[in-house]
Amino acid sequence: MDAESREFAVSLSQPLATARGEMTEREGVLVRVSDGEHVGYGEATPLPGWTESLADCRAAVADAVERLQADEAALRDDLAANPAARHGVSLALADFRAKQHDRPLYKILGRRATKDVVPVNATVGDSAPQDTARAAESAVAEGFACVKLKVGVRDVETDVERVRAVREAVGDGVTIRADANGAWSAEQADTAFDAFAEEGVEFVEQPLPADDLTGHEALRQRGGPVGVALDESLAAHSVESVLAAGAADVLVLKPMALGGVDRARKAALAAQEQHVATVVTTTIDAVVARTGAVHLAASLPGVLPSGLATAEWLSTDVGPDPCPVEGGTIAVPDGPGLGVRGVWDE
Repeated sequence: MDAESREFAVSLSQPLATARGEMTEREGVLVRVSDGEHVGYGEATPLPGWTESLADCRAAVADAVERLQADEAALRDDLAANPAARHGVSLALADFRAKQHDRPLYKILGRRATKDVVPVNATVGDSAPQDTARAAESAVAEGFACVKLKVGVRDVETDVERVRAVREAVGDGVTIRADANGAWSAEQADTAFDAFAEEGVEFVEQPLPADDLTGHEALRQRGGPVGVALDESLAAHSVESVLAAGAADVLVLKPMALGGVDRARKAALAAQEQHVATVVTTTIDAVVARTGAVHLAASLPGVLPSGLATAEWLSTDVGPDPCPVEGGTIAVPDGPGLGVRGVWDE
């Protein structure tokens, strides 16, 4: 098997504020493996705070490419400390194997892989109540049946007004979620959950700081219809620790951060065995990794509408998108492997 890699950078459509400063592009490494007949592609796009650094990712991928003639399982284990690199290498190998079997990737990930369409949510950013309601209304008009509102930037009372305005605008048939990005105290979360329950909010993503599993477990124990979803906590704790703590009703799974679609699928199935639901999303990745996440979501039984409508965050990409959002869903590519094309000069 031949293997090679190349670096890339794609531009964001608007700057993204992070804990490490403003981000205007995503940099990573593409991986290509081939036997002369079948070609597999992978993407390693690290995100500080979630994965290894860009420099460590590049070094790990370069080393892996040199060693791909060795035992593949051992190689993937060796990349455990570099989740983005492992994601890129393992996705290239999975795409390659799926093409060898002439089947879409999602159909070889597991026996229950049967979905050909994946529902996705729209994300509505922070703005005044009526502006938030108009944005949600627009998303619903485009076909989205689930909207996620960014909360936690304003005071809780204003966020409650925003959620109420959205519910009034979209009606009872649309699922509403909220994402606080760990901004609240326990008292603020209690207040928000009580008010959100009246508006039929499905769950709040990361209501408390990432390391506070005890607080999230206590929030769940209050009861009520609003679930606790954990996202950033999966960067601070293992999936096993989160499940053992009983801290989540929903896990938000990012394949890049977890080290690959195979690891993310294993985490999802472990969660579902404990009656914890799952959502698949990305770390604002380029098209190869985004498409891998779509296949992952398609392979899972009972996955909730997922955060895969993220191509709009990029103004450039490494290739055409085979998974555009249409009517609030993504059609999963049904050709062999991932279904990505035009990501390598050949």
